[in-house]
Amino acid sequence: MKDNVKPSTVSGADHSVQNFADRNGKYYETQFHKVQSHTGMAWTFNVTAAVFGPLWAASRHLWGMFWLSAIACLLAMVQIGKGLWGELGAEQISRATGLMAKSEEMSEKARLALEAGAANADSLQRASDNLQQAAERMMTAANASASGGNELMLWGGVALVVIMVVQGLVAIPVYEKKYCRWRVNKRERSGFSWLSLFYGVLALVLIYPVTLYRYTVEKPVSWLLAFPSNQAIYSSTASWTDGVFDYIALHGGSVFDGIANGISLLLDTLEVILVDTPWPVIMILTLVMAWRLAGPRVAIFTAAALGYLAFLGFWEKSMSTIALLGAAATICVLIGVPLGIWCAKNRYAHAVTEPVLDFMQTMPAFVYLIPIIAFFGTGKPPGIMATIIFGLPPVVRLTALGIRQVPPTIVEAALAFGCTRRKLLLDVEIPLAMPNIMTGVNQTILMCLSMVVIASLIGAEGLGSDVLMALQYAAKGQGLLAGIAILLCAMVIDRIVQGRFKGVA
Repeated sequence: MKDNVKPSTVSGADHSVQNFADRNGKYYETQFHKVQSHTGMAWTFNVTAAVFGPLWAASRHLWGMFWLSAIACLLAMVQIGKGLWGELGAEQISRATGLMAKSEEMSEKARLALEAGAANADSLQRASDNLQQAAERMMTAANASASGGNELMLWGGVALVVIMVVQGLVAIPVYEKKYCRWRVNKRERSGFSWLSLFYGVLALVLIYPVTLYRYTVEKPVSWLLAFPSNQAIYSSTASWTDGVFDYIALHGGSVFDGIANGISLLLDTLEVILVDTPWPVIMILTLVMAWRLAGPRVAIFTAAALGYLAFLGFWEKSMSTIALLGAAATICVLIGVPLGIWCAKNRYAHAVTEPVLDFMQTMPAFVYLIPIIAFFGTGKPPGIMATIIFGLPPVVRLTALGIRQVPPTIVEAALAFGCTRRKLLLDVEIPLAMPNIMTGVNQTILMCLSMVVIASLIGAEGLGSDVLMALQYAAKGQGLLAGIAILLCAMVIDRIVQGRFKGVA
């Protein structure tokens, strides 16, 4: 495969282009100069890239263009293949044949019923006629699909031509950008590579035939549609996992009970304060806190939100929800801030913690409930445990980020003036990292509150139980009102926490 070659018309051109392109360097030197000398878009066309788009891109180490070109060409070829040898309408014909057979069967039953003088003879005949009409409509649709082969070929061919034209137009600009990157970073791959071309050919050979076969044959082989999985491996793995859970739950029962008791103690304390205390006291304290920490506008919004919760009968459940949230958020902050500082200071701790946090954030929230129920049972403490798992990562990540972003010059200056490591952390790094830390705390609080509905599945109660009941009985109004109550709780907490950080008084 050769690139189209044109004599260079540029005197004094930068010969580094020839060193970069290696093969047909003079041609690319001329084309790059044309691109770089135009302020707007320079119209260039590479015939080799147009005809052999994916292969040209692979030989020039343009793997992004290789995959885009390969996929685009494959889509066009699939349409052409369907038009050439695809069994268009075969599935509809099969269905029509089945309907026709059922119609004949029903017609025979109607005849027998008529001879026997049965009352349902007419209904059987009508059913037979309906099935026959459906079969005829299906056969008509199948014929229409089968006659669309030429149209598919036409559109596939047009698409393939358009793709080739686009490949030829973008080839030089894309390759010129790679050349600019090579000028800055010599580790950027350059030149023409037969090995890369071989890899490109191998990829196309492995992908194109199988894909074309899959999408153009009506009934491809079964192993191509579904991976030949082994059910025995699945069953044995699931059984082994059950055994591990049972073993841990049996031998670690005292540890899990101790954790649950500690969480229950914190939760009971918060519920005594928020639920058992007379509502006027809690409302007044909340309004004063909002006024002092976040200003009069937040205090007015807080009053409106508390009024909504009180007048619609959500007060007690809202306070119970906030108690659950407070317990979970408190534990998240107590664990997350020190852990984030440790991750920022110790690269080994960061390397170990990072995948664990990724797992905690990406695992579907409902999956958390499986080990929680296995180890802690059901109720409010297990709901708090599930909430902690879901809400812990943001405060850890943002605390570590804030500590790492403290300017090194400030740290060096503090150490030069005799600051100890402890004083450096408490008086320099943490205050400077406080915006990130408070953002992490805020995100943790909101994520914990978003787990209220899911935690209600295992008996956490609160406002989540109203939403869950509304889902079960399709009570749209009840669910919407409870959802607004959860939203208002989140907004009030967010405004007060952020107001405290901003120091509004």
